[in-house]
Amino acid sequence: MPLKAKPVRASRTQIADLMFPADANSRGTVFGGVVLKMVDKAASVCAYRHAGGACVTVAMERIEFRVPIYVGEFVVMESQINFVGSTSMEIGVEVYAENLETGKRRHTNSCFVTMVSVNKAGSPKKVPGLLLETPEEKSRCREALLRRQQRLAR
Repeated sequence: MPLKAKPVRASRTQIADLMFPADANSRGTVFGGVVLKMVDKAASVCAYRHAGGACVTVAMERIEFRVPIYVGEFVVMESQINFVGSTSMEIGVEVYAENLETGKRRHTNSCFVTMVSVNKAGSPKKVPGLLLETPEEKSRCREALLRRQQRLAR
């Protein structure tokens, strides 16, 4: 029996954390690994919400650290489902650094995370379809489908 499709908005996720000296190198810029850990958490929660159960990370793509994040900045991750296969999902994650004193927020990087829904035994499990409601969601889905086809061709 097919699962009922869910809208993108139902699983959108935002997580955030304040960056401290333990999160950074000696120059005061946040380690990439700290950012990737947050990206993975944001993607995991988004995927879990859509799948209704546990999901595992399969791949992270196009991770580009465009500008540094500094100690004292508030880092915000925004994630949403771009594409759904039978058991896998592509989640887009955008990363922002906010200066709490000025309120200025800047986009620092983005990436795509592929997650697979798993059952209690760890085997892949079917996920609900994706209900695309806006032109932006439809565009993101088309682009994700192209990335998926390129991955599968490799």
